[in-house]
Amino acid sequence: MATEHTLSHGTAAPKGDRPLSVLIVRIGAMGDVLHAMPAVAALRELHPEWVIGWAVEPAWRELLEAECETHDVAWRFSGRGAHRPLIDRWSSVPTREWKRRPLSLNTVRDIAGLRRELRTDRYDICVDMQGSIRSAMVGWMAGALVFAGAADPREAPAAWLYKQKIRLAAAHVVEQGCELLGAAVGETLRPAKVTLPVDPAAERWCDALLAGTEERFVVIAPTAGWGAKQWPAELFGAVAAELARGGVRVVVNASTSNDEVGWRVVESSNRAATLVPCSVGQMIALIRRAGLVIAGDSGPLHLAAALERPVVGLFGPTDPARNGPYGTVSRVLRHASSKNDHSRHQESEHGLMQITTDEVLNAALELLRARQDKVYE
Repeated sequence: MATEHTLSHGTAAPKGDRPLSVLIVRIGAMGDVLHAMPAVAALRELHPEWVIGWAVEPAWRELLEAECETHDVAWRFSGRGAHRPLIDRWSSVPTREWKRRPLSLNTVRDIAGLRRELRTDRYDICVDMQGSIRSAMVGWMAGALVFAGAADPREAPAAWLYKQKIRLAAAHVVEQGCELLGAAVGETLRPAKVTLPVDPAAERWCDALLAGTEERFVVIAPTAGWGAKQWPAELFGAVAAELARGGVRVVVNASTSNDEVGWRVVESSNRAATLVPCSVGQMIALIRRAGLVIAGDSGPLHLAAALERPVVGLFGPTDPARNGPYGTVSRVLRHASSKNDHSRHQESEHGLMQITTDEVLNAALELLRARQDKVYE
């Protein structure tokens, strides 16, 4: 007999003989997708029979190959281990490409095709975990009976499209995700562990890159979503040079071999650091083995946290109480003069500029020493 799942605010989930289907809309960027995954893992653990879909930028599709732990007896004894795929299906939402050619016929066709796909999948519940106008539009296209989002979303007009508006009280965005998704499906969710994918080809690439290297290496990720969150490349370079003098290998994460910011870090380190362009899968493999990651509020920082690697986080216009590294050993640096501001200015925020290379270096060495001590305990 089917069970009725009662939603918050008096909304009832659809009833029937089939499992419920839930669409997660969290298009990007990398950090945003990673922040939503613990809530989805919690839902998967609680309702392994439900169908979970995700609408996402194709660039982050590799992240969604993650697995989550499950206590579902039938799954454990099926010979497939104690892990389940995080999601059952995903839908490509290439908004970056659409933005480059908003009026082209191909864009119109892509959007129409996405709408047909989402409608065909017949989701019972859709949850916009991003809170932007574009994510709300994608969620609205799905036509789910229940369409939920935050009552106070990142972009206020997004709330106009929600059928269910959920007020959030949690401080950190990971916990807010559990609050939002939990209220939408009528359950209490707590952040669950996510196991990110292991790509054999990426592992072989990483083996070759790190041949002969001890685990004591540091990844510097110097870029961020917008300029105000980005500590100057020259300062990252100075930190890299000092670490190298102490015998620590430093690699600089980059999306391409022509990464301008990454090269400025390398040059400022007197080439003590090495630029390492990598795909998402390669970045996962590299950071999984790192002794430490130094970064601003960016995708690589949150990837390191998801992989439970030690991190030094450099924060300026974004609040680490909301966006800081979650679930790992960390040292977060933020100057007292920094103020929350999501205006996406291109110049480094004034408070962020007050963080000194000595502060970053000391935090890095403290975490490296702590890790080394733990290894030899």
